[in-house]
Amino acid sequence: MEKPILLDCRDVWKIYGARADDLYKSHGSRLTAEDLAAHGLIGAVRAVNVRIRQGEIFVIMGLSGSGKSTLVRCLSRLIEPTGGEILFEGRNLLSMTDREMIEIRRRKMGMVFQHFALLPHLTVLQNAAFPLEVQGVPRAEREARAREVIELVGLKGREAHFPRQLSGGQQQRVGIARSLAVEPDLWFLDEPFSALDPLIRREMQDEFLRLQGLLQKTIVFITHDFDEAIRLADRIAVMKDGAIVQVATPEELILSPATAYVEEFTRHIPRAKVLSLRSVMTPGAPSGDTAGDLPVTERIESVAERIEASDLPYRVLSEAGEVVGFVGRQAVIDVLIGRKAAR
Repeated sequence: MEKPILLDCRDVWKIYGARADDLYKSHGSRLTAEDLAAHGLIGAVRAVNVRIRQGEIFVIMGLSGSGKSTLVRCLSRLIEPTGGEILFEGRNLLSMTDREMIEIRRRKMGMVFQHFALLPHLTVLQNAAFPLEVQGVPRAEREARAREVIELVGLKGREAHFPRQLSGGQQQRVGIARSLAVEPDLWFLDEPFSALDPLIRREMQDEFLRLQGLLQKTIVFITHDFDEAIRLADRIAVMKDGAIVQVATPEELILSPATAYVEEFTRHIPRAKVLSLRSVMTPGAPSGDTAGDLPVTERIESVAERIEASDLPYRVLSEAGEVVGFVGRQAVIDVLIGRKAAR
């Protein structure tokens, strides 16, 4: 059963340049790239439609200048869209007053950006509690909540430290704790790990997945790193020149790219990292002995060595524990060496 839609983005535009509003009002969603160029305008976000489900990690990715950061700022109305609708819990954010939007951001939305933006004169505890202080939450209550999220992100014992006393990864954890303190329904993360060293970045991805396993937030995550996207995402939206060219699971992007651009974007990603056993199994129950059972959602990369080492196939089980297929050594080898497309 599909989860309910939490954020519904309908035909959203953000156009920069002189008299952009006038052109949009006269043309609406019929605007083309040629129209924009003829008037010297930039279509930073063009006719975007996305529906983000409750509890999913929705990754928006693309190269620099593709419009992904502008889009996420439109979704939170940090930037005012030129046109369209953005429905959050069924209400159009674009029709809300400034006061209503402030309350939504304070109580319903969490945001983490690439630059940590910690307040240098406040301790870890005070930084984490700051959004609650803005809400007027009493000190004892806000500090108790701040201690909870500090422990959640693995910084217990550092409550009295100042940002200058922390590593880059620890500072980012404080930023994450601060955004979680308000218990947001919708969590925006704009390239939160891109300024970190590769090893710390991997650790933060692990931490992020751990937190999501506990909290089950609805997350919009921006990145330009496809490896990061496929590791974290339930679904990915690929952007190019302000438009979304495909929305799909990581597996679907690899198996069925919608455009030549998406195909090129995913060309050099090792298939074993992305494809699950669902893509390579032979449907139906095996006729003979098997080496054991594996879940249908398991990535090939994580079980390839085990399957290759076995003379017998493995049964593949659905999420409900039913046998839906089997997979043997040859199917995995084919994916690893790229000999043929997975079924």
